[in-house]
Amino acid sequence: MDAIFAATSASQLFLGLPGFTELWPILAIVLLLFGGRKLPELARSMGSSITQFRKGLKDAETEVEESTQLEMDSEKGDSSSKE
Repeated sequence: MDAIFAATSASQLFLGLPGFTELWPILAIVLLLFGGRKLPELARSMGSSITQFRKGLKDAETEVEESTQLEMDSEKGDSSSKE
């Protein structure tokens, strides 16, 4: 009985992630649609897109941190001028 629960909890860790049996038909269709010559180009463009996306997230995070720091500094300045 414990083995069933262990298998269930292990399978719950990967909910929503496709396994090999789900991926191979998708990969076969992609290969048929794009052909062997286009796949490296497609992979390269996807990689650069991911890199640009991550860079944009990092830039946005930096802007939020800077604006938060500016707000905190201005609040400190306002409270010290009131005293």
